[in-house]
Amino acid sequence: MRDTLFPEIEPYKTGYINLDGLHQMYWEESGNPKGVPVLVLHGGPGAGSSPSMRRFFDPSHYRIIIYDQRGAGKSLPLGELKDNTTPHLVADIEILRVHLGIKQWYVFGGSWGTTLAIAYGEAHPEKCLGFILRGIFLCRRSELEWVLWDAKTFFPEEFRKFVAPLKQEERKDWRTLLEAYYKRLTDPDPQLCLEAAKIWSAYEGSMATLLQNPGVIDQFVQDKVAFGLARIEAHYFLNDIFLPENDLLNKIDRIRHIPGIIIHGRYDVVCPIISADDVVQKWPEVDYRIIPDAGHSTAEPGIQRELVKAMEEFKVKYQA
Repeated sequence: MRDTLFPEIEPYKTGYINLDGLHQMYWEESGNPKGVPVLVLHGGPGAGSSPSMRRFFDPSHYRIIIYDQRGAGKSLPLGELKDNTTPHLVADIEILRVHLGIKQWYVFGGSWGTTLAIAYGEAHPEKCLGFILRGIFLCRRSELEWVLWDAKTFFPEEFRKFVAPLKQEERKDWRTLLEAYYKRLTDPDPQLCLEAAKIWSAYEGSMATLLQNPGVIDQFVQDKVAFGLARIEAHYFLNDIFLPENDLLNKIDRIRHIPGIIIHGRYDVVCPIISADDVVQKWPEVDYRIIPDAGHSTAEPGIQRELVKAMEEFKVKYQA
């Protein structure tokens, strides 16, 4: 069973969908045009996709569909917050599915991609062949408090850099910190906004791997990635992802009958493993795999191996 990344490939088709007169959604297809469809959901929200995401799938077997969510990556306008909510993103996935003429597909997502995958699956279970979820994130307030405040338990020096631009009164707790960053990330001064975005993104990137990876951090602080990631994350976090608290976990019964694999790093600081455990307690049928020597990122070798292995197993175990 293969467990290493597939070679780099280029998409055979790309395009944009005009969603509403404001947002234009970028999408691409690679692999086998007649293969089993798999939808890839990027993290963030707002991080955008990357070419490396194509490499988890056998291109002779899978029709690989990657796209950038509203305001992220190549979608336009970058960082746009208007009409950018979880229900909008769920509806966009259906627009893409219909546009591409796909009846059903596998849903593959990491981090925020798991949040959106679960939300989409709960809204449209009949469209999902199976789920491959890496680094479960339910975006509950307890999770936001952890990553924005309590993660300093493990990364105190990175947390000091994170709060350095803020006034003392803006550092009272995770909520005042979030509000202060949101104010900067939505400031009309583009330079002030970008500076705040890079600090926000560097903080997240510094915690993404078990051993700090300069390459991962460099990717996080690229202007385009940082701007979309920080601005849209703050927007979603401040608004509780535009869903009731614990909504995703409360509706998990809607997808329990669908094959699923959850892969989670034991030492994931960005999305602590307790969230994956909470999902598994409600979804005992899911195939749950803990990577003992990994943090959060797909740059972790153990996570890469298990994701490729999972997609290879889906070829054999679950026929479309």
